[in-house]
Amino acid sequence: MFNLSKQKTSVDEKEIDELLTRGVENVFPTREFLKAKMMRGERVTLYLGIDPTGPTLHMGHVIPILKLKKFQQMGHQIILLMGDFTAMIGDPSDKTATRKKLSHDEVMKNLEGYKKQASKFISFSGPNGALFKFNSKWLGKLNFEDVLNLASEMTVQQMLERDMFQNRVKEGKPIYIHEFMYPLMQGYDSVAMDVDGEIGGNDQTFNMLAGRNLMKSLKNKEKFVIAMKLLVDPTGKKMGKTENNMVAMNQSPEEIFGKVMSWADEMVVPGLELITDVPMPDIASAKESMDSGNNPKEHKVFLAREVVKMCYGEKEADRAEAEFENTFSKGGVPENVLEVTVAKNTSLVDILMVEQVVVSKSDFRRLVAEGAVTSMSSGGKIVDPDVLVSEDTYKIGKRRFIKIKVL
Repeated sequence: MFNLSKQKTSVDEKEIDELLTRGVENVFPTREFLKAKMMRGERVTLYLGIDPTGPTLHMGHVIPILKLKKFQQMGHQIILLMGDFTAMIGDPSDKTATRKKLSHDEVMKNLEGYKKQASKFISFSGPNGALFKFNSKWLGKLNFEDVLNLASEMTVQQMLERDMFQNRVKEGKPIYIHEFMYPLMQGYDSVAMDVDGEIGGNDQTFNMLAGRNLMKSLKNKEKFVIAMKLLVDPTGKKMGKTENNMVAMNQSPEEIFGKVMSWADEMVVPGLELITDVPMPDIASAKESMDSGNNPKEHKVFLAREVVKMCYGEKEADRAEAEFENTFSKGGVPENVLEVTVAKNTSLVDILMVEQVVVSKSDFRRLVAEGAVTSMSSGGKIVDPDVLVSEDTYKIGKRRFIKIKVL
């Protein structure tokens, strides 16, 4: 039987330096601490915890997963932890209001595809396969005495240091006790698994450091924490399900390609760094080109191709690019356009609302006013927000299409 304790790890200094800097915002206690451990050839165990609060992984998750992949390739033990218990509590990080509580059945339904989606990047088989765990295994067994003992490890003052709790107090919004408990629960994951380190987005720094403190006090162990940069839009909002601007792992290659192409130009370089394996010198060249005033489209297309290739392979990336060029650059219509059959004298806006192409009549009126609703048969702009449908294909905004047949 293969002995994991004898697993060789990479001690290539250049490789370790890139691992600990690319896309990384901070390392606790220090980068030097973790680098020295790795340069000694120590095999570390680290994990990424994900609360399954939605039905799919997205590009925000890919950022730390790709870093896990690098650790795995270098011979270290990685763990993908499903927060099936903590998801029921709800992480208060960066939230201005209390999360909706989920049942365990809802959480388990959400995570059904997570392992398969994560396996596009990390391997769960072989002598150094990633481990897939659930934190209900230990959190669900804690009794009230255990929870009280755990709560004695942190103070109310420490919790109130969190900006989002301070903001809620200022705004007169409630902070519930179970939200105070969340960092303790997440922190206890580290203790229960007896890991060497944890990785996550920089918005999880407080929670990850709670685990670092618990490891010190309960295990007398120096846990390292890697806080990754987030992929954000030009306004500073992170790309995720909360902001409704995420690229989801269950989307089609065409949807992913189109979504990336819709990103702001400022997101191309961070995107290449955070969610691809493109070498850093190539990313520096792309940045220099864009900074020099060259059209960013070719670099954005490259990013979109890399993301689709990472998720679906090169053949699908080729197909998604061709579909995009046909649809958006040449004014064509996608092959998989939404088709509906309706009765005569039906208003276009009513159909679009039923099919969830637009969210409201005011949304549709705004699009019409902007000249963003087009009849594909004539090429003409729709100018009447109360227009009745005809047998036609309509383009709504930049990337939405609907083909309508009339009875």
